Amino acid sequence: MQTLRRPKVRDQATEQIKHFIVEHKLVPGDRLPTETQLAETLGISRLSLREATKALEFLGIVESKTGVGLTVGRIDMGRVTEHLGFHAGLLDVDPQQLIDSRVILEIGVLPHVIRRMKADATIEAGLREIVRQFESARDLKTFIALDIQFHRSLLEASGLQPLVAFGDLLHLFFQRFRESVKRAGWKTGVESHRRLVRHLSAGNLNKATSELRRHIESHKERI
Repeated sequence: MQTLRRPKVRDQATEQIKHFIVEHKLVPGDRLPTETQLAETLGISRLSLREATKALEFLGIVESKTGVGLTVGRIDMGRVTEHLGFHAGLLDVDPQQLIDSRVILEIGVLPHVIRRMKADATIEAGLREIVRQFESARDLKTFIALDIQFHRSLLEASGLQPLVAFGDLLHLFFQRFRESVKRAGWKTGVESHRRLVRHLSAGNLNKATSELRRHIESHKERI
């Protein structure tokens, strides 16, 4: 690691610590050098180092325990999502890019969902139950909550947990599109969800892909 120069000592320090973890192929639970050693290596004060490690602790990248010192932690994807969801630079994301991102993310998991659905009947049952609840929704708030639950469950069904966190982030920005759905469009949305589950259950990837793409890209009409 190289000696740091001001300004933005803390930000540079966090990057150097992350680089150190990757460079040394450290895994969760592995110990990092002591605060004194890291501060000397980076050429910064222990106070600046503590500011940097606190920022990394927030995301779960490192952990600090009394009597143990700094260790590599497990990234808390929930906190990452929550943090990015309020990042001013992301709130103005281009709607078209947002829609395309969801298409890529959700369509990409469908092969995994189909494979896991064949081995676990509870996956299909869970998705069908959400569709059933859609039918009895009486207000927009309930409809939106169920829509988020359905698409999150779809990502969870893939078994690819990191993608669930990214999906949660996209859902934050997608809120404005959901709120623009008129009551007349609810029925169309419910039917689309139902067809998607049917195609997935039948193992028909092509039809499931086409259905999901149409479903997500329908939001373009409200841009």
